[in-house]
Amino acid sequence: MRTLLAEQPLLLSILLGAVSASLIYAWLQTGKKPAAVGGVIVAMLIPVAWIVASQWHTDREAIEALIHKIADAVERNDVDTAVQIIGDPATQARARMELSKYVFDMAAVNRIRSIDIIDGAVPLEADVDMSVKIDVSSRSGQLRNIRVLRRLLLRFEKTDDSWVVTDYRHMPITGQPDQYSNLSDPSSRP
Repeated sequence: MRTLLAEQPLLLSILLGAVSASLIYAWLQTGKKPAAVGGVIVAMLIPVAWIVASQWHTDREAIEALIHKIADAVERNDVDTAVQIIGDPATQARARMELSKYVFDMAAVNRIRSIDIIDGAVPLEADVDMSVKIDVSSRSGQLRNIRVLRRLLLRFEKTDDSWVVTDYRHMPITGQPDQYSNLSDPSSRP
């Protein structure tokens, strides 16, 4: 119910609208005033659902906002800001090395396939599976303005009240890893 209220106000509004319409229809058929009052009250809950959803920020929404912030930093070629969100020093160094090899003209999140919050993990963890689209050139000059689609798997950890990346992997959208794939440790969980 929490996810429905906080992250899916459109679906909740449709459900409330159906209940309201049913109650008003019942009033029109029977003439019983409580059905009409109930229908109006339920209809008035629709804007309340949107207000609550706009004010209630979930972990999934925080992670999604962070992902878009990182994509913006990569597009600006701001390596320091892009790797700042990485909490593990070894992973941060690996990301800094990879990002500094390239010049990005565009970096965008194509689709976030899933954000899975891992229940029972202490500290709280989340796995993200997404696809990204970049226009990239290599600093060495071998590649120029190449459009690349990649699948990106991220592992997030909640420290204090914020999320940090603890591991990441990238590979082609489909198929096997290629020469550009980063497969940190095959036994790792992202």
